Amino acid sequence: MTDAELAAELAAAAGRILLEVRASNMFEGKALGTAGDEVSNRFLVEALKVQRPDDGLLSEESRDTLTRLDEERVWIVDPVDGTREYGEGRADWAVHVGLAIGGVAQVGAVALPGLTNERGDGGTVFRTDQPVALTAHDGAPRLVVSRTRPAAEALAVSEALGGELVPMGSAGAKAMAVIRGEADIYLHSGGQYEWDSCAPVAVASAHGLHCSRIDGSALIYNQEDTYMPDLLICRREWAGPVLEALGAAS
Repeated sequence: MTDAELAAELAAAAGRILLEVRASNMFEGKALGTAGDEVSNRFLVEALKVQRPDDGLLSEESRDTLTRLDEERVWIVDPVDGTREYGEGRADWAVHVGLAIGGVAQVGAVALPGLTNERGDGGTVFRTDQPVALTAHDGAPRLVVSRTRPAAEALAVSEALGGELVPMGSAGAKAMAVIRGEADIYLHSGGQYEWDSCAPVAVASAHGLHCSRIDGSALIYNQEDTYMPDLLICRREWAGPVLEALGAAS
């Protein structure tokens, strides 16, 4: 099984597990989010230890031992990206399984279990080895932003470009919204961590999207400090105008 196939299989399986946990009605709200995080993390971590025992591993829900810093290949996972949305019964949450090689997000999958795919099993998965055609969009750019706290930079870019704001939950859901044709730009400047963007960036890059920091510099993964201040994922035709607008705003 290739790395991309493994990432997709694990993301889809974790998504099914999370749907089962939610359907059990044993938890609700914050307790549901906590239970989902724990169950999904246990599955992903143990599966990766079995399938890729020689690789490093970084997960939001596991203690970071920093032994990964000695590895060229490091799996970076977020068992439930958008825990609040998951706990609220919404669809805009995701499972991230990414692989950074030499600090670059190269392989991965993002599952959107809350969305029903053509098989009806809730297993919509975007993956690096099976890019889909992007839908063309004419008109003002659509910027996907946080439901509760849109970044000031995103608001400034939207105003400069005459854009439209599209509120949404998790980082993975926002990034995949660009691939799905629901948005053109995902700009985040409020701070994230490596697990929030590794898999989405790998998948977005495989689909031909622009991925960078908001100053245009490269995104680097498997760092000792896993905090990442900002992120830009967008259709390539908007990269220049967005970066120019950001420069003017600063």
